Amino acid sequence: MSSPSAHAIPCPSELDRQALQGTWEQIALEDSGIANPPDEHSAPGALTTIEGDQFRVTTQEGEVLLQGCFTLDASTTPKSITWIDAIGADAGKRLPASYILDGERFVFIAADEGMPRPTRFSTTPGQTMRTFMRKS
Repeated sequence: MSSPSAHAIPCPSELDRQALQGTWEQIALEDSGIANPPDEHSAPGALTTIEGDQFRVTTQEGEVLLQGCFTLDASTTPKSITWIDAIGADAGKRLPASYILDGERFVFIAADEGMPRPTRFSTTPGQTMRTFMRKS
């Protein structure tokens, strides 16, 4: 006889974490209300790879632009994600964000540390929104 937890359905947060696994290509950026500004964390063709609760952004040549970890909570409206960069200007900071995960599309909007978690998917000063498509 198996234990009751052996047949438990994963919680929404775990399902989203599983759905995020793999490689994503950024297709749009908005920062403080400006569409597609220059950005040191997403060179043309850069890829974001998610493994477990870790992320890594690399150039096509394999140079690491950014890496860190995240936690997510799919029970909130909108869904919540907190990014913690391991390198760069925001290293160690907890960046509050909200996200949409819709099949092959992933969008998140993050605020600077200490700011409220964004609830609208349109940036204001101190917020960054990135849109990704799954890389096949």
